[in-house]
Amino acid sequence: MRKPAVGVALSWCAAKYIRLVWLTGRWRIENDGPVRSMIEANAPFVACFWHGRMLMLPNAWRYGGRMNVLISQHRDGLFISKTLSFLGIGTIAGSTSRGGGTALLGLVRALRRGENVAITPDGPRGPLMQVAPGAAVAAQMSSAPLLPITYGARWRIVTSSWDRFVIPLPFTRGIVRVGDPISVPRDADEQALAQANSRLGAELIRLTNEVDAELGVVSVHPAAGLETGPGIAGERAE
Repeated sequence: MRKPAVGVALSWCAAKYIRLVWLTGRWRIENDGPVRSMIEANAPFVACFWHGRMLMLPNAWRYGGRMNVLISQHRDGLFISKTLSFLGIGTIAGSTSRGGGTALLGLVRALRRGENVAITPDGPRGPLMQVAPGAAVAAQMSSAPLLPITYGARWRIVTSSWDRFVIPLPFTRGIVRVGDPISVPRDADEQALAQANSRLGAELIRLTNEVDAELGVVSVHPAAGLETGPGIAGERAE
């Protein structure tokens, strides 16, 4: 990854793998009515998903309008950024731990231009499945709602990384599920912002647990960062 040519080649391979999994699998997108309504009304939003559940979501973006994903400035972030570019998704550099102020400004500017943005509120380094403050602040400053979204896969690999990254396998059955928009008032105080973040986190956990249960696989515990089971491909929940 320290060699640019190698990084580009690996990003291209990653993008092709994502497409392969999507095209060979049986995927369905649920409750995307809010997305379609906001796109038709030219009303931008902040799509929010856990860091460990980002891999397949670029394929779920089949709507009009520009989408930009907030990506960290670390080396792995550059790899993800290049992969997304092969999938037709834009990126904004920054994170809650490095370049946070610049990233927030970039998010708000994109939203005010009428573009949509996406963030991983627990990225790029965790804590696992805990929402960082920047999500609600971006929504407050731009008047754009937070839109929780997640996915699950029946056949998958769950890595041992901090985010328990989910890698679906080809020919899997999968579900992408969108939650209801969460509005953040422009005059929200610190307590209201904290409540919005808490609601977002709870909704993402609920949606993720639901799709995993419906697919018969074990979920991840936010606090411990461990699954209720080994998490191997095809693992069924008891």
